[in-house]
Amino acid sequence: MNKPWHYVEQGQGRPLVLLHGIGMSHAAWQPVMARLAQARRVIAVDIAGFGETPALNGPVSAEALVDGLRHTLASLGIHEPVDIAGNSMGGWLTLAAAVAGLARSIVVISPAGLADAADTPWHVRPIFTSARLMAQRFPRAAKAATTLGLARSALLAIPMSVRGYKMPAAAAARCLADFAEAPSFDATYDAIDKVPGVSALDIPITVAYGRLDFLLTRALQRRDALPLHAIWLKPWNWGHVPMWDDPEGVAELILTGTA
Repeated sequence: MNKPWHYVEQGQGRPLVLLHGIGMSHAAWQPVMARLAQARRVIAVDIAGFGETPALNGPVSAEALVDGLRHTLASLGIHEPVDIAGNSMGGWLTLAAAVAGLARSIVVISPAGLADAADTPWHVRPIFTSARLMAQRFPRAAKAATTLGLARSALLAIPMSVRGYKMPAAAAARCLADFAEAPSFDATYDAIDKVPGVSALDIPITVAYGRLDFLLTRALQRRDALPLHAIWLKPWNWGHVPMWDDPEGVAELILTGTA
């Protein structure tokens, strides 16, 4: 069996699990961790094959990742359904975990998994591929680009946010390093598809797609895949990864959606 995933934890109270996007790590949640931890026991994990968690022993699938999350929560003494918030790929895994019965409530920000993989716009994979190649082959140049606010905005505009200038240089450099070093990037990308059973969920669901999300376009933002009670939001100033865009707004959304 795979070992429990790496995680960081802050705060006390009812557990709140955070799942990051593809090519990222728990560090993606750093801007909101302290805010969330004022009210909750916050557990930000590195999903298998990203950050400090090794890749799965077998093929990557939604089922295998849900099993890994379940095993990780059990290792922390959490056996009941838990509140989960996920971004992008983490949103896809959050939806899959909810269908599998792991979630008490969910908040998903720019989630994959509401549309068929075949509907993914052509530009998504090349953007990820080019970002990874730059970080892998030209690490010094990539790191240097993160030192300038305008360069950060240009570099991160589509995969993260046009407001990249709000991200500190060290955080942007960490993000690029996570992109470059993720051993399960391609296998996980290939595994992402529409999550069956989402429309039948009866738990609290909040979904938010930023109006500045230029990665997951309208073809993938399928409100009709959700149950009627799901809350659907379109924050005007959020990109695909909005934790640095609006830390207070993201934290409030998660705390309200999992209250």
